[in-house]
Amino acid sequence: MSNQRKAPTGILGFPIVPFNENGNIDEKGLTKNIEFLLENGLESIFIACGSGEYHAISTKEYETMVEIAVSVVDGKVPVYTGVGGNSAEAIEKAQISERLGADGYLILPPYLIEGEQEGLYEYYKSIIKSSDLNAILYQRANAVLQLHTLKKLVEFPQVVGVKDGVGNVDLNIELTQMIGNRVGWLNGMPMAEVTMPAYIPLGFNSYSSAISNYIPHISRKFYNALLNDDKQLVNDIYEDVILPINRIRKKRKGYAVSLIKAGMKIVGLPVSTDVRPPIVPVEQDHYKELEGILKKAIEKYPAENKVSL
Repeated sequence: MSNQRKAPTGILGFPIVPFNENGNIDEKGLTKNIEFLLENGLESIFIACGSGEYHAISTKEYETMVEIAVSVVDGKVPVYTGVGGNSAEAIEKAQISERLGADGYLILPPYLIEGEQEGLYEYYKSIIKSSDLNAILYQRANAVLQLHTLKKLVEFPQVVGVKDGVGNVDLNIELTQMIGNRVGWLNGMPMAEVTMPAYIPLGFNSYSSAISNYIPHISRKFYNALLNDDKQLVNDIYEDVILPINRIRKKRKGYAVSLIKAGMKIVGLPVSTDVRPPIVPVEQDHYKELEGILKKAIEKYPAENKVSL
């Protein structure tokens, strides 16, 4: 754990949680998932968050996942965890994360209830004050902070970042203009590569990448092309990879998670496609469609670290 009060930048790695034939966490598969992200240069690891099926893992499984992540990463990059749901559970998991050596946590939305701004403030404050870890606030679902609320929260030194998963352009402009670089700004939109060109001018310098779990070199190539204003390469990768995958992702609820596991299986990583309810596995026709997209993508944009099909 570091004491650096700074949000991660660049491409953010969000490992999945692989399950074995008995339905338990496949610890070797999780280790390989994290190692693969590190080998491909991702700048941080966010463990047990949305793609890690936070909603469906027990506290003991949560501890196992955090322990594995901290051990495998071994200080190479920051490790953040997911906390959220009811406030008691969120505080407990923030304290577990601190005890196990994580660098910070991403605060997921509170359970079910849509609160007023003062209620959201108290929810976030109770979690932030429960540990000394860095905190990233997630704009998502029933937890969307307005400027006056966020201004109060960023007074806590633990708050280092805001991740947006809503896509409200007016609000994002107001927040980034009025708060500026006091915090880091993270793009957490579904398949964030799709929207990243619109986020960079607002000051967002990082994004969570689902496809980095199986084609991280293409996400990196895309991000570098954005930063270098290589419009032709950006357009090519949009057309060949990002938009086709995004079309599949939108075909079924829960594909934001299960499609990642399908992609990992296709490229030969040692994980199953099993997910926990209410998420469902990728349908066979969609799996074959993704397989075709990835085969063409890897042929056109080969990786230095060979990815096999």
